[in-house]
Amino acid sequence: SAILSSYFLNEKLNIHGKLGCVLSILGSTVMVIHAPVEEEVTSLDEMERKLQDPVFVTFAILLTVVALVLIVFVAPKRGQTNVLIYVLICSLIGAFSVSSVKGLGIAIKQMLEGKPAYGHPLVYILVGILVLSVSTQINYLNKALDMFNTSLVTPIYYVCFTTAVVTCSVILFKEWNSMEVGDIIGTLSGFCSIIIGIFLLHAFKNTNITWSQLMSTVAKEPSLP
Repeated sequence: SAILSSYFLNEKLNIHGKLGCVLSILGSTVMVIHAPVEEEVTSLDEMERKLQDPVFVTFAILLTVVALVLIVFVAPKRGQTNVLIYVLICSLIGAFSVSSVKGLGIAIKQMLEGKPAYGHPLVYILVGILVLSVSTQINYLNKALDMFNTSLVTPIYYVCFTTAVVTCSVILFKEWNSMEVGDIIGTLSGFCSIIIGIFLLHAFKNTNITWSQLMSTVAKEPSLP
């Protein structure tokens, strides 16, 4: 999306941005390859017990507090000058939307199997969280796209959102407990590649270096007579 926007929307994406996109994709691929097997949840009762886990509750409260601080105090002052503010709000809230979709998917599966899932109070709680989180994401993502280039917002949002969702999934479903050392190292290596990619995108967004300029600097200078 970032690369296409640079061609079709005439938005700026320099060499560092393209390299950042490549590193983000490679890092995400490495994380997916080494991802643990997700613990299967087959009923709303199991999902409810996992959502009530003290570790996940602490994580959810922390995400909510950080998101509220960004929305109330940071966004009005720095949201129009720093692309990370609006994107972080979307990403943190997005972790709740993915968990809600997971729970609602279980509810739909139970209803298709003929089990009375519509009477479970967790269904309505998940629907409310999903509507609130999605509407918040749409609002602040639109603000980010209004203020900054799509070629910059899209990859940063992709990286931050994926990181928040993976972290939430790991805490909710205890995926790290079944991971081997090699998979843990692979996951952390992929995550570090993503961080480097996002750094290249954000730190060098105003750098004007073309491929011709780069090649001219590494070209062998002609020897003097």
